[in-house]
Amino acid sequence: MPEIAWLLLTYKVPPEPAARRIAIWRRLKGMGAVYLQNGVCLLPKTDDHVRRLKMLENDVAEAKGECVILETIALDRGQEEKVIARFKADRDDAYEEFIDKCDDFEREVAKEVDANHFTYAELEENDVDLKKLQGWLAKIRKLDFYGASRAAEAEERLKGCEAVLDAYAKRVFEAHEENG
Repeated sequence: MPEIAWLLLTYKVPPEPAARRIAIWRRLKGMGAVYLQNGVCLLPKTDDHVRRLKMLENDVAEAKGECVILETIALDRGQEEKVIARFKADRDDAYEEFIDKCDDFEREVAKEVDANHFTYAELEENDVDLKKLQGWLAKIRKLDFYGASRAAEAEERLKGCEAVLDAYAKRVFEAHEENG
């Protein structure tokens, strides 16, 4: 099996203003970086990640901070597996949070059904919520570099949410045909 190359970023920025430090942290987390410790993180080596880290390096410099970007590989297969496990764990946490939101979505639609509340406004609101779920799962998938274990479950839950909304939409349309 070929060695996996990672980009190792170490950075340090002044504590104030905190907003700048938080913005850097958010950007790195948004790229799917795994923090090994405070100010030290890893990303799989891709052209996109190289480009984005070089841009981040400029932001750190503007914040009067320091930054070093290195290409690295694991010492052995065991170390490589530890790193991959960290990436998978971070994505599984994100999938778990997503699955919880799917539960909330399905409960919300069920509440409307139980209340016989079949309106276009409610359908539109739930459709907006479903689109948010679809976008969120797409973002998680994009950062799932090594195939986290809860990916398939999250996909199935999204399909379930889509089916729940389709069934609700049919009821809304039927209710309006009866009243029309």
